[in-house]
Amino acid sequence: MNLFGMMDASGEAMEAERMRAEVVAANMANAETTRTAAGGPYHRQHVVFAADRGDPGFLDSMAAASNPAFNALTAAALPTLPLPGSGAVAPGVHIAQVVTDPSPPLKRYDPGHPDAGPDGYVAYPDINPLTEMVDLMGATRAYGLNGSAVQAEKSMIGSALDIAKS
Repeated sequence: MNLFGMMDASGEAMEAERMRAEVVAANMANAETTRTAAGGPYHRQHVVFAADRGDPGFLDSMAAASNPAFNALTAAALPTLPLPGSGAVAPGVHIAQVVTDPSPPLKRYDPGHPDAGPDGYVAYPDINPLTEMVDLMGATRAYGLNGSAVQAEKSMIGSALDIAKS
């Protein structure tokens, strides 16, 4: 891989992590949303990353055993991105899809709430703020590290140009 290809891979990773942070922010913003346009409470969203190499073992590497939404995905459903003019596949990562968490909503007793059922319980999204903050911290850290990688790559290109001038 050349230096510009490494920048492309880091750029794709930064884009994927930005989207991950946006999904976490949407989850946090809707943590108390009991009624959506589709009806019922908001459901937490998960971002599924995929290697652009079309690695069939990618889904196996995720902790899919505990989440039926991830188990429903197959490696065949993940797209691959070929390089222009070649049979090779570009390195990097992308968002394969955003999956809705199938977890049932949490029930809280609040008979005065407008969305309370006849039994007085309200269905709230199953969103744990601590989990969301850890996801956000991970996305922020990965974004920053990829930004550092781009800066290092720019420095290497500048050094190579300086050597070529000599």
